[in-house]
Amino acid sequence: MSADATDPATEEASGGPAVRRLADWDADRLRDLAADHGTPLYVTDLDRVAQNCVRLRDAFPDAEIRYAVKAHTGRAVLETVRESGIDAECASAGEVRRALDAGFAGERLHYTAVNPPARDLDLVVEWWTAHPELTITVGARDTLDRLAERGFDGRVCVRVNPGIGAGHHEKVRTGAAAKFGVPYDRAADVVADARDDFEVVGVHAHAGSGIHGEDDLAAHRELVARMGDLAREVGDLEYVDVGGGFGVPYHEDDPPLDLDAVAAATREALGDVDAALAVEPGRYVVADAGVLLTAVNTVKPTPDTTVAGVDAGMTDLLRPAMYDAYHAIRNLDADTDGGRGRGPVTVAGPICETGDTFCDGRELSVPERGDLLAVGNAGAYGYEMASTYNSRPRPAEVTLDGDVLRERETLDGVTRLERGGGSE
Repeated sequence: MSADATDPATEEASGGPAVRRLADWDADRLRDLAADHGTPLYVTDLDRVAQNCVRLRDAFPDAEIRYAVKAHTGRAVLETVRESGIDAECASAGEVRRALDAGFAGERLHYTAVNPPARDLDLVVEWWTAHPELTITVGARDTLDRLAERGFDGRVCVRVNPGIGAGHHEKVRTGAAAKFGVPYDRAADVVADARDDFEVVGVHAHAGSGIHGEDDLAAHRELVARMGDLAREVGDLEYVDVGGGFGVPYHEDDPPLDLDAVAAATREALGDVDAALAVEPGRYVVADAGVLLTAVNTVKPTPDTTVAGVDAGMTDLLRPAMYDAYHAIRNLDADTDGGRGRGPVTVAGPICETGDTFCDGRELSVPERGDLLAVGNAGAYGYEMASTYNSRPRPAEVTLDGDVLRERETLDGVTRLERGGGSE
């Protein structure tokens, strides 16, 4: 059990609290983990992953639930999801391979191909021969042709562009972007043509990522209604997949998503269809199951803010720099120091980029060198988007119990694939 978990029988029955705030993490335990494993450090609570899966199953008892693997591909997370009875939705051949390695059977795998490279299709079709129940979701006629050229004649789902996008940032609003899916007014024809050569089992659409507010939810309902209309038009489907993107409250005072209400609204919007409802949550499963720990190494007072220089940066958690995303930040050492004041603090990393900051002028406890900071809701798209920019090794990842899930990358690891330019 996690170091700060409550009674397991109660947690299993309820799926745990609707949201886990950064303040709910056990500060002593996090400090011990940082002392044992160093920083930057990702900490993942697998019990919380399982609780989130329970809550999704409870809210969508009759739906097919598929975890969007891109949110967090770690082996232990995938195994936890699989053991919780949730399937896997994969955006690349690499994610399909990871899901297979984590024990997912072919009938529980869905490969959503977005402009798939040839090598991806080659690999997935090769694995399909051993796992013929694997489903491939296609977003272009061209992809159907490319699959046929490779001898694939199995289970296909057609991805549709419904012209409706939603989400926390314009870069993740997929539902109206031409890159994703066949145009809605051509979808029925594509389904009809695909049935000549493939087993068409579903239709699919996805509004975007981080759906949380009323405007986003209204767009999601409109998308679902359009997919219900399409399903009734084409008929003979196993499922209608309306995507995921269910948001989590990143700000401390944001209310949790009312998942039961979202589920009820989704079923109502879909209407009466002779097919199962399918959803693809990713962020909702893992976001509040992870934190990033980072140590303050430099404190620099300036006229407007105190800059807390830390050893994590945009290479470890890219979302603030890429999406201007808000993540709660907690000073775990100031928690125990009643004499600390508060003021505007800029938490900045070591990368040679102005955008390498986790917050700018936020009201926080005044930092001191050596303080340990925790960055909340880092379980989704945290480690997945980590890079070695500035030749920085990627961080380690551990469970709350201290088990190492990923070792800290070394400088030798960063350069191990390189070769010199000489002829020798």
